[in-house]
Amino acid sequence: MGPLMIRILKSFAFLTLIGQSLSACADTGQNSAACLSSDITVKDMERAKANAFETLDTRAKANMATSMVACLGHPDPAIRDGIAYAGLTALLRSGTLPQDDIRALRDQLLVIVETNDADGYSAPFAALVLSEVARTDRVEPYLTDSEFDQLVQAAATYVNGVTDYRGFSDTEGWRHGIAHGADWLMQLSLNPALTDDHANILLKAIQTQIPSGNGHIYIHGEPGRLARPVLFIAMQQGRSEQAWTEWLAPLIDPAPMSEWGEAYKSEAGLARLHNVKSFLQALYVAASLSSNTEVKPLIDPVTEALRALP
Repeated sequence: MGPLMIRILKSFAFLTLIGQSLSACADTGQNSAACLSSDITVKDMERAKANAFETLDTRAKANMATSMVACLGHPDPAIRDGIAYAGLTALLRSGTLPQDDIRALRDQLLVIVETNDADGYSAPFAALVLSEVARTDRVEPYLTDSEFDQLVQAAATYVNGVTDYRGFSDTEGWRHGIAHGADWLMQLSLNPALTDDHANILLKAIQTQIPSGNGHIYIHGEPGRLARPVLFIAMQQGRSEQAWTEWLAPLIDPAPMSEWGEAYKSEAGLARLHNVKSFLQALYVAASLSSNTEVKPLIDPVTEALRALP
């Protein structure tokens, strides 16, 4: 390759890098603009949160919630997490937001979890707020059967579809899509309206993400978060040892490897072994420490699953 061609390729690589940087800046700016374009400023949100929303009337609270939703994709974790998510959580837990406004908030959030933003903040935080929306119905039921069905299916679809496994960054804060999705599943699993069919949908979603994808190794507490809805489903459903053994079977099946020893020959194998074992250990500890009698049939199947792993 001649010197001229090398210079051309370097110039092309440089221009490509600049283009990517500008695109990233544009995405970040778009998220910031969506958050800041409202008549309600971040300072307004901060003050309302600090005052527990007591100075706002019903309409103002609904408008504040809408503005906070727009900030769930903000690149600044202090705004995204500390103000928007924390503020929405406080507002939903205050019990002062009318049910129709909670429904409107739910619909906004459901659109967001179906959208992949370039920065990867919006969907995980929308899922986390949806866990709080699910909690409101658990505390004081108001959702129709079809609305609860929709929420269960949406949560499972979101968890099944997570491919961004980033957790925490010192500079960017949290994304944590798997853990936030697991929290959404947990709130649904605690709801007395949960049926066997609902539970099966949630358990299938959990099962798909226990090994993770792309050879990612969970290091931000995801296995423990995935174990919690399983534990609460056990409490609610009273499933048999055989049922739990069947649910755990795909997790301890080494296929397409011929046996688990092959996991030590690849990064992907090691990641899968680590994630499955971490989940089973978290579930075993939680089940063993529980005093709920419905959880007892879970303990032996989890113990045997752990013994099947190297």
